[in-house]
Amino acid sequence: MSEIVENNMPEVDGADLPEDEKRLVTIVYGLQALSLFVMFSSIVGVIINYLKMGDLKNDVSCKHFSYQIRTFWWSLAVGLIGAVLTMVGVGVFVLIGLWIWYVYRIIKGFVRLNDGKAI
Repeated sequence: MSEIVENNMPEVDGADLPEDEKRLVTIVYGLQALSLFVMFSSIVGVIINYLKMGDLKNDVSCKHFSYQIRTFWWSLAVGLIGAVLTMVGVGVFVLIGLWIWYVYRIIKGFVRLNDGKAI
């Protein structure tokens, strides 16, 4: 579904997280949150993830980017399955569960980022 870029960077304390990287990760979380109302903003977020992944110098930022990418692809896959299943009546439950999971992932990631911790 997607290629997650793994790096061999040493674990760095979140307090050393460069401000520009923290801002970029925060913007992507914001775009993911906005996608609850404006559907396509998460696509912009994942494009930013893929374009900027190689520029990150901090392990915490890289882990948040990977988390955001996984959140995007899993939500897309489950959303498509839920949409198809609405034809037989159970899709609405899948989509409600997806919405709850998606909100949880955004909040969890944002809180961990603000604490300077990897996800």
